[in-house]
Amino acid sequence: MNTKDIEQLIELLEKSTISEIEVGRWGKKIRVSRQGGNVVVQNSGMVPAPSQPAAPAQAPAETADEESSQQGLAIKSPMVGTFYRSPSPEVDAFVKVGDHVKKGDTLCIIEAMKIMNEVEAEVSGVILDIQIENAQPVEYGQTLFLIEP
Repeated sequence: MNTKDIEQLIELLEKSTISEIEVGRWGKKIRVSRQGGNVVVQNSGMVPAPSQPAAPAQAPAETADEESSQQGLAIKSPMVGTFYRSPSPEVDAFVKVGDHVKKGDTLCIIEAMKIMNEVEAEVSGVILDIQIENAQPVEYGQTLFLIEP
């Protein structure tokens, strides 16, 4: 995939009513999405990003402000998938608000393409909040838990 292909994806997105396009080839992915009226290109491969419009400089600052207004460390989703609080419906959740966790403890499972991926605590601490409901879809980078280290 080259810069011209990416530019064509941007044009397609701008001409349509869809909000996101993701294309993968040979293990490399490009996601072009519309966020707040701006086009954002996320490159998870070795393809150079185009010189066309990208996220404005203030967007990361706004995200940082939102996160700093929340207390605790945000544990974010490492992938797109379905969030599960327990390994099966008959079993208790891995963690609840107020639970003490150690670094490496399993917090949840994210199912992606029929593969169950465990999300582990990045730090030891107390679960302050669970920000998503069981069996709901999650996006890459979406906050799942707040932990007070």
